[in-house]
Amino acid sequence: MRVAVVGVQGDVEEHVVITRKALENLGIDGEVQAVRKSGVVSKSDAVIIPGGESTTISKLIWRDGIASEILELAKSGHPIMGTCAGLIVISKYGDEQVRKTGTKLLGLLDARIRRNAFGRQRESFEALLDIDEIGRYNAIFIRAPVIEEVGEGVRILARFEDRIVAAREKNILGLSFHPELTDDTRIHEYFLDMV
Repeated sequence: MRVAVVGVQGDVEEHVVITRKALENLGIDGEVQAVRKSGVVSKSDAVIIPGGESTTISKLIWRDGIASEILELAKSGHPIMGTCAGLIVISKYGDEQVRKTGTKLLGLLDARIRRNAFGRQRESFEALLDIDEIGRYNAIFIRAPVIEEVGEGVRILARFEDRIVAAREKNILGLSFHPELTDDTRIHEYFLDMV
């Protein structure tokens, strides 16, 4: 199994490390690679778009031809996971900040996103969530977005204070928080099981 972590900006190495651990835990022979140019995503079985700065990530993946490869892979049923800024990038609709910055979204998850919904960096926090199919999970939120509404085919996996923070639509998984910043590999294992 080959997993690509979009490596243009953000928590790239953390996702690479925890995905390798998840593969090991599942007993799957695989390779995890940070991707900074086109030509690699198209040969992958799954793609992770990490947290970071959504405007920058979006600009670079469209400029470098990575976005079109992600869209092709998603269309053919391969799993795509977006965490924090990655959630913004995979979504169909953004808020005023997304429009103002001209952030071009991939439109893979039928959801409306609000950037920085919990405030700035200093308002970062951890919270225990009940995530469908995973259970109790300690989630780390850093300048996190929220999912304000979802389309019919989207399954809500978790809420925090009645706000949607995890959702799945077929092969697309979106999370408001940073699973790569914990030692808990269950979310990455769940994602790898989607392959």
